[in-house]
Amino acid sequence: MDLTRFAERAEPLRILGVKVSQHGELRAQQLWDDECRRNVYSASKSFTSCAVGIAEREGLLSLQERLVDAFADDLPAHPDEHLQQATVRDLLTMCLGQAQGSLMGAQRPLYEEDDWARLALAIPFTDAPGTRFCYNNVGPYLAGLLVQRRCGCDLVSYLTPRLFAPLGIRRPMWETDPLGNTFGAGGLFLTLSELHRFGQLYLQGGRWNGRQLVPERWVMESTRKQVENDRDAYGYGYLFWGGEAGSFRADGKYGQFSILMRDKDAVVTVVAESRRAGALLHVIFDEIYPQL
Repeated sequence: MDLTRFAERAEPLRILGVKVSQHGELRAQQLWDDECRRNVYSASKSFTSCAVGIAEREGLLSLQERLVDAFADDLPAHPDEHLQQATVRDLLTMCLGQAQGSLMGAQRPLYEEDDWARLALAIPFTDAPGTRFCYNNVGPYLAGLLVQRRCGCDLVSYLTPRLFAPLGIRRPMWETDPLGNTFGAGGLFLTLSELHRFGQLYLQGGRWNGRQLVPERWVMESTRKQVENDRDAYGYGYLFWGGEAGSFRADGKYGQFSILMRDKDAVVTVVAESRRAGALLHVIFDEIYPQL
C-alpha cells in the first residue's frame, strides 16, 4: 500500500501515526512521532462499551435495567418521569434524555461536587429516553461506574484479565473521578498499536488467538446503527460512531480513530493532534480505503 498521497494530505492535519491491517495482516504503517501512550479521549467510550458487554455476559447487569433501580442510592429526591423511564441501554446510545452534554472535558475541573453519579442524575431529563440524540459524557460515565460497582473493582482492573492482557496491553492509565472511579467517558491512554489491536479484535467479532474475549453478538450490536445522530446520516451504535461505507469506529477528540471497514475486512487506526479531525477522517476514506 502506498501512503504517499495520504501522508501529503494528513501531515498538515497533524497526524502522528497510522496503521492499516487487512485480512489480519499489517498492510501499512507510518509514524510522525514516537509511539508513546496518548490520551485517546472519547475512543475510551468504546472500551467502556466493551466492558458493559462482558459484564452482561457475566450476568452482572442487563441493558433493560432501569436507572432508578441501578442507581437507587444516587437519585434526586424526586426523580422526574423521564429519568424513571431511562435504562442502562440509554447510557450507551447518547439518547439519555438530557438536553446538553455534561461531565465534558472543560467542565470536569470546575465541579464542586465530588460525587459525579449524584451530580449527573440530578441534571434534568428533559426528553423521553431514546427520542433525541445529544452527545453527553453522562451516559458512558454511568455505564462504566455501574460495571465497577457490580464487579467490585475499577474498570482497568476489570478489563485487564478480560481484555487488556490478552491483547498485550499492559495495565494502562485511565482518568478517574474525584472519588477514584474510572471515568468511562474518556481519559484512557494507549499507543497507536494498542488502539489498533482493539479495532482488530472487534473486526474479528471479539475473538483473539482462539479466545472469545467479547461476545460476538455484543460486538455486532455495538457496531451497527442503534440510533440516528445529529451530525451525519451514519448513525450511532453503543458508544461507537457509524461512518462511510458501513464502517464503525472508536472515535476520540483531535483524531484518535480505530475504524472497522468490514466490507474490506480491514482496520485503519490513526492518532493525531488535529483540530480538523473530520477532515482527517475524509482523507482516510479518500486515500486509504480505495487501496484496500
